[in-house]
Amino acid sequence: MRNSSVLLILFLLFQLTCTTKLSENGKIPFASISPRVITDTVKWDTDDPAIWINSEDPGKSLIVGTDKNEDGALYVFDLDGKIVSIIDSLKRPNNVDIAYGFPFRGDTLDIAVVTERLKQRVRVISLPEMKLLDHGDLIVFDGDGKRAPMGIALYKREKDNAFFIFVGGKSGPEDGYIGQYRLEEDQMQGKLKIILERQFGKFSGKKEIESIAVDAEAGYVYYSDETAGVRKYHADPDVPDANTQLALFADQGFAMDNEGISIYKLDDNKGYILVSDQQANQFKIYSREGSPGNPHEHLLLKIVEVTAIESDGSDVTSVHLSPAFPSGLLVAMSNGKVFHYYSWEDIAGDDLKK
Repeated sequence: MRNSSVLLILFLLFQLTCTTKLSENGKIPFASISPRVITDTVKWDTDDPAIWINSEDPGKSLIVGTDKNEDGALYVFDLDGKIVSIIDSLKRPNNVDIAYGFPFRGDTLDIAVVTERLKQRVRVISLPEMKLLDHGDLIVFDGDGKRAPMGIALYKREKDNAFFIFVGGKSGPEDGYIGQYRLEEDQMQGKLKIILERQFGKFSGKKEIESIAVDAEAGYVYYSDETAGVRKYHADPDVPDANTQLALFADQGFAMDNEGISIYKLDDNKGYILVSDQQANQFKIYSREGSPGNPHEHLLLKIVEVTAIESDGSDVTSVHLSPAFPSGLLVAMSNGKVFHYYSWEDIAGDDLKK
């Protein structure tokens, strides 16, 4: 009898933690979920996370997140949400992204890149050592303070393993808002350098562009034109129609800002694109592969309400990390100086694939 009571209590708690129903229009599945983990607090203001997968031991993977302030920092958390290291003295670090296998000084490194907004530059950091690799001279947009860098994403091109950084500023032109820079080693000087490849991307002028995400396997880059929608372009600057907008979606049904973008990958082409409905404390989930016959028609599949407050930065992985995250995890920034970890099992429910 005692065991039955315990099981009943656990079941009821689970029902309260993760409930699924239909959205208000009666067609799109809707779920309310709670995080499995909430991180330790940072000093100032969390803004954007990135997930580093430990290939040898996924259970030792790390979450890197920005603490946005003129006396800011990068915080590194373990999967239990505990702080394991801090890189401080960064001048308003805004967004961060991670890529694997960057060639540098005769070795290959996993790296994180972060925008340092008040210095108009990007910083490059090795993982998991968290050592600064650059000399503080990777200036973007010619140091124009009006275009102070905010959003950032890394792209490793499959055909030649070239590395690129996409950067979005605090403001920008109606066309050419995003800067794409090649990141490589200057072997003559033994340091990093960036080379501007192109400036592209439409801008509505309604607010700003911060969140950027790259789908390297499919070859696309996405960015949130806040209150207007998510725009899609080719990530490779050398393809013939690289500067042609391929799609505008996530442009309806948002409380205000369409924000953080993260891509859940089932394989090289299939999966889901998650977009934060910031002021509604929700994530809207779209088809990654598009619809049959139209790879650029990204249909809304599900809406998930979270307890993260006004999340504007997120990252997701489909890698099995631990018993708490068997099908991967979504990390979302939340007001309150923390990040939330959500299990994909809870997000997917019976509506999405795992």
